[in-house]
Amino acid sequence: MPEARPAIQFADLRQQHDVAQLGMWVFLATEVLFFSGLILTYCVYRFGFPDGFAEAARHTKIVIGTINTAILLTSSFLVAWAVEIARLRQGRFAAVLLWAAALLGIAFLVLKGIEYKTEYDEHLVPGLNFEFPGAQARGVSLFFVFYFVSTGLHGIHVAVGVVALGVIGFRARQHAYSEQYHAPVTVAGLYWHFVDVVWIFLFALIYLPGRGV
Repeated sequence: MPEARPAIQFADLRQQHDVAQLGMWVFLATEVLFFSGLILTYCVYRFGFPDGFAEAARHTKIVIGTINTAILLTSSFLVAWAVEIARLRQGRFAAVLLWAAALLGIAFLVLKGIEYKTEYDEHLVPGLNFEFPGAQARGVSLFFVFYFVSTGLHGIHVAVGVVALGVIGFRARQHAYSEQYHAPVTVAGLYWHFVDVVWIFLFALIYLPGRGV
């Protein structure tokens, strides 16, 4: 592969790399604001319906949630490794790591789909087939509204990340990255780590309430 050259609007590759990173950090800042709004809404309604939210959380599939957490943490490690390897011009190995992380992302989405199907069968989807007996039905319904909205949006972010990792892995396989030029793999890594951090917060909010002794 020929040496990478900066885009015409940049003086050199270093400037292009810095601008790419800054752009990703700005984008992630907007994403933090977005998910923070969702989490704040959750906290408000959980304060208003503590028993309903605790009851609803006990109906979530904590085994699947825990496995998915392990999957994303593992994928995040692989992506961080790939970023370092790509700088050393070990493109083939970096590609393997990125594709492995993408496959883990797909596994995450498959398990989430199985979880959604189980919750549909249990009539826990508000606005579609929700049925829950007892006095806590309203709180349970609000919990699952947050659950499907937040995990659905997170799933979209995971899907976008899977595509990005796959494409960047292909470019890494062609030895497109080096110590001088590695902006795409670096910013993709930042995005993927953000997706993982969001999931950790969602896991704590969705699966853990109401399960203490």
